[in-house]
Amino acid sequence: MTTLKSKLKEDLTTAMKARDELTSSTLRLTLTAITKEEVSGKTARELSDDEVQKVIAKEAKKRREAAEAFAQGGRTEQAERERAEGELLDAYLPKQLTDDELRAIVEAAVEEAKAAGAEGPRAMGAVMKIVSPKLAGLAEGGRVAGAVKKALAG
Repeated sequence: MTTLKSKLKEDLTTAMKARDELTSSTLRLTLTAITKEEVSGKTARELSDDEVQKVIAKEAKKRREAAEAFAQGGRTEQAERERAEGELLDAYLPKQLTDDELRAIVEAAVEEAKAAGAEGPRAMGAVMKIVSPKLAGLAEGGRVAGAVKKALAG
């Protein structure tokens, strides 16, 4: 079993013993999503820590989007719970890059792409190919794409 998955299971047990309903339900749902990912496809397999991290990131993103939707719908109590679940899951993910750090990495990738002959807005794909592996798990795809567009535009 991967170390991240076993950590989730240990934390679930601790939360259940402490009768922490929010943590235990959030971790149960996350472990279920991980198991679902493991058995999807032709054969069952064990996910690596990186793959488990991707599942956790996807679950955290779902919580943020749900919180936003609930807040817009005037359901503040539900929105707060979703936000709390998202923050709980964020603790299992690597720290996200700040805007300045992201901008610096993107600008370096833009220079690299220009050196390879890609210029203007059409260079988006080339820059994303360079940046994506470097920023995997450190910044959301939407933030990265926005930073790349901004760097290419100006």
